[in-house]
Amino acid sequence: MELDPQFGTKETLKRLVTESHKRGIRVMLDAVFNHSGYHFKPFQDVLEKGEDSKYKDWFHTHSLPLDEENLNYDAFGFVETMPKLNTKNPEVKEYLLNVAKYWIRECNIDGWRLDVANEVDFDFWRDFRKAVRSEKEDAYILGEIWHDSMPWLRGDQFDAVMNYPFLTAILEMFAKNTITPTQFAEKMTKVYHMYPHTVNMAAFNLMGSHDTPRILTECKGNLDKIKQIFTILLTFTGTPCIYYGDEIGLDGEQDPGCRKCMPWEDENQDLELRKHVQSLINLRKDHKVLANEGDLLFVAHDPDVVMYKRESSDSLAYVCINPSKQSKA
Repeated sequence: MELDPQFGTKETLKRLVTESHKRGIRVMLDAVFNHSGYHFKPFQDVLEKGEDSKYKDWFHTHSLPLDEENLNYDAFGFVETMPKLNTKNPEVKEYLLNVAKYWIRECNIDGWRLDVANEVDFDFWRDFRKAVRSEKEDAYILGEIWHDSMPWLRGDQFDAVMNYPFLTAILEMFAKNTITPTQFAEKMTKVYHMYPHTVNMAAFNLMGSHDTPRILTECKGNLDKIKQIFTILLTFTGTPCIYYGDEIGLDGEQDPGCRKCMPWEDENQDLELRKHVQSLINLRKDHKVLANEGDLLFVAHDPDVVMYKRESSDSLAYVCINPSKQSKA
């Protein structure tokens, strides 16, 4: 229920949310309800008191006392400093659901992004949705899941998940060169048909995140590829997500390299890339067929070209991407 003082106070967060809302921006917090940190007081209590701790059932312990070296308790990624929370425990569940409601009530945030969501039980997420929506009926709930996520997208848990299968296909063609444009179309069609249309429209499409190397680094600095990837991201069905800095050519290896500070000065930004991204955003806004008002279908035109059409009742657009080094007509 507290903020890290390095980031400010609750009043700072309230002001951020208020000023964001004035500008049509919504604010979502990132939550980890799968595991706690090492210094979480209940975990420290179990470390200290073992069987006598009133929190011993808050975690997935196999035996007591806890043995950090031989890890006799469940932990995220088998890292002893991130003990997994027992969300089946009524006290744990009540505590976490109160956290979820607290920040909406206290600071008027607009949603939650849920870390390691696939490792928490379904019943918890169903109650989580009810708790969150009881505070704000349009609060957005986004899960971090790296694979087929239909079990979480049936209307009783999440509104969307991070579309990592979308990113995987992007990386395989543009960064790793391990698939052809035809294979890319097949993979993206599979991604597209994994879910019903209502789910696809809310899909959180991304080209990188705080958990992946920067897309510019993945593509070895090739800006032409980056422009093509942005073109797909911003003309595809779903909700395009731009990780801060990708739009101005920020690079970075795997965490922590991908989390470097944003360069705000124009002289430290790729302004041509930024202009390209702005143009694509304007196209998406001005031509709804490129957003979620148009159906999407890949077209087999040239094996070296990615081509798909966006079509609505009154509009038709074709998107053509040539990742080869040869000109195409």
